[in-house]
Amino acid sequence: MRMPGDDASGFDWLVFEQSGLLSWSQAVRELSPGKVRHLLATGRWERLCRGVLRAGTGEYTVEQQRWAAVLAAGEDAVLAGLAAARAGGLRGRWGYDAVDVLVPYERQAPDLLRRLPLGMPAVRVRRTRRLADVDRQRGRPDRTAMARSLIDAAQWMPRDDQAQSVLAAGCQQRRVTPAELDAALRRLARPRRATLIRQTIADLAGGAEALSEIDLVRLCRRYGLPRPELQARRRDADGRVRYLDAYWRRFGLHVEVDGAHHMDVHHWAADLRRQNRIWIDGDRILRFTAFDVRRRRTRWPGNSVPR
Repeated sequence: MRMPGDDASGFDWLVFEQSGLLSWSQAVRELSPGKVRHLLATGRWERLCRGVLRAGTGEYTVEQQRWAAVLAAGEDAVLAGLAAARAGGLRGRWGYDAVDVLVPYERQAPDLLRRLPLGMPAVRVRRTRRLADVDRQRGRPDRTAMARSLIDAAQWMPRDDQAQSVLAAGCQQRRVTPAELDAALRRLARPRRATLIRQTIADLAGGAEALSEIDLVRLCRRYGLPRPELQARRRDADGRVRYLDAYWRRFGLHVEVDGAHHMDVHHWAADLRRQNRIWIDGDRILRFTAFDVRRRRTRWPGNSVPR
């Protein structure tokens, strides 16, 4: 939306700040009910659902979808979970497109799936007994803070690996620290996946930055192998600083866990050059795909690492 001019009214700024979406009570607070009905009848505004209006028409933007969820959920609702984390800058795809909203526990959670227009993402309204001030963040709309958003996203993801991945992404992208995640988890009474989340935070605190690295550490733990240094910094033969996925310094062994992007020809060529420099320096390198580490654990060469 276009930013209002210097002479704009407070109502114009409200419409701008909320991406064109308003509750009925907000609209009639500034305009008469008759004026609002006229705007709706003439097609200049449209009714999104009961109690929520839009000053305009056309396709819904991501920001408008978030505002629609929060306004439709009612008073004191805040954006939460993965939607809140994305609003805070988290990047990535997890196959989870629902917009989660938190409301106070004493309120009845409305069923928005039947109220919002077709084509909009599903909205899940969840109740919470605890939402400390430190877990709130001002925004457009207001949302849970990044640490709480990621913990909630990990609770609500359909699968365990998605829960681990979203926590790892938050730390990898420097949106949050493992200590902040741990503090947010401790403020919850009985979180889902508590054991998995605590273990994942511990692995992230130990240096893991990706789900593949977490899987590798757990494989080492499972087969009694020494824990590697994760993201170990070292200089290669050309003097360049490199970060190794996993490194056993005592044995001069480096393990690289490759995701799908390593199949790209440019990544592949760069990986080969880096691997050659490591060999030239005298270290050994083993390479595995992230899929093998996660799904083909029985093929892990457990006896290949010196004790």
